[in-house]
Amino acid sequence: MGGLGNLGSLALPILFFVVLYFLMIAPNQRKQKKWQEMLGQLKTGDRVTTNGGIRGTVLTVKDDLVILRVQPDGVKLEFVKSAIAAVTTDEQAA
Repeated sequence: MGGLGNLGSLALPILFFVVLYFLMIAPNQRKQKKWQEMLGQLKTGDRVTTNGGIRGTVLTVKDDLVILRVQPDGVKLEFVKSAIAAVTTDEQAA
């Protein structure tokens, strides 16, 4: 009987970690993968928003750099790709 009690006390932490994985870790991994795919598909002309809230149009995409044109003055700014939070092209807005 004592062995059965130990098995029950071990099952609760295992169950906790399984639930934690499906509620927190797996969705975060899917979100990260989707964001990486979005960065890989960046192209000239895309409208993007950076993590800092700056919105602009992609002029150039290099290995790990993106050059954006920011309105109203048409200033060109250089960002690392990982600073891009979202692509907000007209197709997605519609």
